Amino acid sequence: MPRRTLEILKDNGLRLLLVGYESGNQQILNNIKKGIRLDIAREFSRNAKDLGITIHGTFILGLPGESPETIRETIRFACDIEPETIQVSLAAPYPGTELYRQAQEQGWLEIQTGELVDSHGIQTAAMNYPALSSSIIFNSVEEFYRKFYFRPRKMFSLFGGMLRDPEVMKRRLREGVEFFKFLHERKTTSREMARTTAASPSTAGN
Repeated sequence: MPRRTLEILKDNGLRLLLVGYESGNQQILNNIKKGIRLDIAREFSRNAKDLGITIHGTFILGLPGESPETIRETIRFACDIEPETIQVSLAAPYPGTELYRQAQEQGWLEIQTGELVDSHGIQTAAMNYPALSSSIIFNSVEEFYRKFYFRPRKMFSLFGGMLRDPEVMKRRLREGVEFFKFLHERKTTSREMARTTAASPSTAGN
């Protein structure tokens, strides 16, 4: 989206954009045919920030080509472009999608598609790669959130917004409670995953 287009949208009342960056690794974006370049995404982010447009950035972990290093690249990318807030999801191979077809062909499916969300409402890691296990992908979501939000610069920015606007303060406090509840529920899911893996016939007693 050219800067001029953003300027027109801003002049007509645009305040917030939800942007699907997905990954900070160009090859992963190519693998999923995202059709964007990281340098263009960086330029767009700078333009939006310059114009005072708030960005909520969304990212996906566990896409084809993912590795521990590409996860670190995506976290660094998110910290560099500095959206106001983020959402981190896990790759979900829904039946009928290209990702589902690939996962079936390559043997990447860790779980059945009906188990993409657990009993706590937490998204489960459906993909398992030879060099990247589903448990690492799952736990990387919490690492992503912590490394993004628990930086001094980000915390200062969030607290500054809270002090300037009482409504923002109320919203941020509510979001903070929900965030820590979310992390607690993810730890519960992580422990359950570990117990399931330990009890699996393929890993126990062989």
